[in-house]
Formats: sequence, structure tokens, C-alpha cells
Amino acid sequence: MDDDLAPAARRALAEAEARRKAAEAKAPLPKELGGREGPEPVRYGDWEKKGLAVDF
Repeated sequence: MDDDLAPAARRALAEAEARRKAAEAKAPLPKELGGREGPEPVRYGDWEKKGLAVDF
């Protein structure tokens, strides 16, 4: 870490690193059987089925 950072910035960087390590330690989600193809629609904010798109 940089020595010229404020204490709050150092804490924020340390917390972000801890969150990254915790997220990497989680087991991956199981493969969905019979699920939709392509990217996760909830994550990308829209849903398409039979040519009709719905934006959340």
C-alpha cells in the first residue's frame, strides 16, 4: 500500500481485499439443470424469452 494514503483509504483497501478473498473462498454455484443459456439475466438487467425482451 502507498504511504501517502489516508488512514480511511487504507482501511477501505484492506476491507475490499478481505471481501475479495472471502468471495474467492466460496464454493462455485452448482450447474443449473434445464436452465437458460447465455449470461445470467438478473445480473445483466434484462430477460428475453421467445424474442420478447423485458427490462427490469
